[in-house]
Order: sequence, then structure tokens, then C-alpha cells
Amino acid sequence: MTATGLVLASTSPYRRELLARLCLPFDTARPEVDESPLSGETPTALAARLAEAKAAAIARPGSDAWVIGSDQVAELDGAPLGKPGDAARARDQLAAMAGRAVRFHTAVCLGHGDGRRLRAMDTTTVRFRPLTGAEIARYVAAEQPLDCAGSFKAEGLGISLFEAIDSRDPTALIGLPLIATARLLREAGFPLP
Repeated sequence: MTATGLVLASTSPYRRELLARLCLPFDTARPEVDESPLSGETPTALAARLAEAKAAAIARPGSDAWVIGSDQVAELDGAPLGKPGDAARARDQLAAMAGRAVRFHTAVCLGHGDGRRLRAMDTTTVRFRPLTGAEIARYVAAEQPLDCAGSFKAEGLGISLFEAIDSRDPTALIGLPLIATARLLREAGFPLP
């Protein structure tokens, strides 16, 4: 059992900062999960499966701790866009999204060692403005969004790439939908606020 009763199954600084907004003590742990999509798997199904797999990888039988797993998958033309990993791929992703709408599916799963699972999904649509190659290159060089689905950081300079964001929960685009997460935590018995 953890000292807090709540574990974030992620080492993402973005998710850690978001969860801290809820003012609940929590620990973090790195889940070892293969994030490769399965053949024919939709971006929504991929996000949901990975969020649950991350929670399950950390939730231990016999533990009283709840574990939060979350994953985000960007979708362009029905296909998932992964984290770019390098600057060239980030520039290619942004060029492909320029002037288009891209959907971001952010799943969260609150898992317990006794097998209970509480799940939620948020889908945000980002409309990118037309972007020149020079704008894309300047952005990637300035912010280095190599570990972000879609190759941008909406909480930073990436906001300058958009025409609009359509979302029920603006935190979902950063990586953890706090409105849904807070609802799941209340269902699990955590006092919020």
C-alpha cells in the first residue's frame, strides 16, 4: 500500500502538475506498458486500452491504493498519431495537421488492486490554422514538443498554432481530463473539493 492511497501511473510532468491541482496527496509510478496500437484498433479504443493497462500495471492485488492511468491519442484521418520522438517527425506531424481539425482522445482509468475499474474518455477537437514551414520549424525549435501526442504543448507556445479548440475539459488536451478524473475520484470515495 502506498502512503497516500492514490498513485498516478505516469512519470509525465504534465499529468503530475495537472493532478496536483486537485490537492490530493499522491505518489507516482512508471507503468511498463507497450503503447503500440493493435491491428485495426481505433484511436479511441487505443487510448482507453492504454489508460486501463497503465492503471493495471501499477494496481497491486491486496493494495488499498487507487491508481490513475491515462493516455492520449491524437487522430488524423482516422489514424493515430503518436509522440514524434524527434524534431523531423514533429515537423512532419504539424505540417500534416496544418489547416485541419485533429481529434485528441484522452482516456482515464481509475483502477484498484481488487479489480475495480472506473473509466472516462474526453475527446477534444483542435483546429489548426494554416502553418508555413518556417512557423513549424520555429515552433519545434523553441518548444521541443517531442514527447507530446500531436507535436505541440497547448499549455505553452503551441496555443499559437490553433484557430480554435472545442472541448468539454481544457485539461484533457494537456494529458489528464481533470473534470472526469475528479468525478471518478469522488466515485471512489475521495473527498473533492
